[in-house]
Amino acid sequence: MNEGHKTFDPASSFAGIDTWVFDLDNTLYPAHCDLWPKIDMRITYYMCEMFGIDGMSSRALQKYYYRQYGTTMHGLIAEHGINPHTYLEFVHDIDRSSIPPDPALAQAISALPGRKLIFTNGSHDHALKTIHALGLDGLFDAIFDIVATEFTPKPRPEAFHSFFSQSGIDPGRSAMIEDIERNLVAPHAAGMTTVLVTPVRGAQDHREDWEIVHEAPEHVHHVTDNLSAFLAKLTERP
Repeated sequence: MNEGHKTFDPASSFAGIDTWVFDLDNTLYPAHCDLWPKIDMRITYYMCEMFGIDGMSSRALQKYYYRQYGTTMHGLIAEHGINPHTYLEFVHDIDRSSIPPDPALAQAISALPGRKLIFTNGSHDHALKTIHALGLDGLFDAIFDIVATEFTPKPRPEAFHSFFSQSGIDPGRSAMIEDIERNLVAPHAAGMTTVLVTPVRGAQDHREDWEIVHEAPEHVHHVTDNLSAFLAKLTERP
């Protein structure tokens, strides 16, 4: 998929948008980066240690919880009562030195009018460390993490209701930028303009097979595999 899914007219498509909401993982940094696989493997290792099972069994259970609950952590909380703070600290204890700074993205985000927020299923600390590695410090007005929603993850509508309430945004004047298609269902229903970020063609895709859509559904307004270029178009002068 690419931006050709629908006619891209920045003047009309994003007219009136005054709040820009960004997912973090595989959205603000490129999907082919090795950051998410590091987190993914930390989750597998956490479950190996927790249940005393082999890696293959752990990974199967991990992905089952992810699909059923929205995040593996939410499944572990619901079915095993884990300490989510300990879990988040463990799975996000990774090396971020492989993430290159992205000055083009920093410039594009900085030029956007209005508020810029991060809404992530990860932790606040993970978001801070990751945007620092990307060179995006100081560009976001607030970070809303999984703790802020009381561990209710996207794509659940309750997570978005909590986010809307805490952030005070008007969904009808806001854009949601995400890498997972199902995470755009609830924001679309609330009236947000939705953007799906996909991997560059030919690059490694870390999404699950069932997460990959080949034709963007109606709740996805725009699709791009180059977020910085996409955002830059929104502030280009005619």
